[in-house]
Amino acid sequence: MRHGYTNSTVGDGALVVKCYQGPGAVARLRTESRFLRRLRGRLPVPAVHQVTSTSLTTRFVAGVHGQDLLDEGRAAEVLAGCGRTLSRIHRLGIVHGDFGPQNLLFDPETFETVAILDWEWAHPGVPIEDLSWCEWIVRTHHPAQASLLPCFFDAYEGTVPAWEQRHAAMLDRCRDLLDFTARWEPGGEGEKLWRHRLETTATWTDAP
Repeated sequence: MRHGYTNSTVGDGALVVKCYQGPGAVARLRTESRFLRRLRGRLPVPAVHQVTSTSLTTRFVAGVHGQDLLDEGRAAEVLAGCGRTLSRIHRLGIVHGDFGPQNLLFDPETFETVAILDWEWAHPGVPIEDLSWCEWIVRTHHPAQASLLPCFFDAYEGTVPAWEQRHAAMLDRCRDLLDFTARWEPGGEGEKLWRHRLETTATWTDAP
């Protein structure tokens, strides 16, 4: 399926099968399946259909991917939806771990979130982890829409840390992913990519 990066994900319109790859694959599978079951009925998450030793199968959820809507010029609506959704997650005392429009499906008419995807990095944590990473995703993958990030922060019902704190959190996450890719394939393209992203992120200032 489109927008899958770390793992292999396929769907047939009824079910979606995600096969976990890379370091800690089994632990990430267990984390995602556990969170999906616990959050069902509390947040809009896909229903778990089946879990094996290497894969998770969920029910398909109809909706439009947040990244597609950003590319279609609906950044203000999508980013506001991200802020509202993240508030709901954080009220439960958890962080998503990879939060951003890349992991949300929306109703294209109301821009309400119909599914929050990819919970493999979820854990108890502090809100800045998700706030900073959503900002990083937009600035990295949708730089033309980065000026609309205030729509995200304004819709978030909580304290937004200062830029210096958010920037430090972005760098910490980039270092984590650099380490992940280095363990997966030392000297490989993934490691080179995340080293470049870490260096680029380090040069950022508050204004996108």
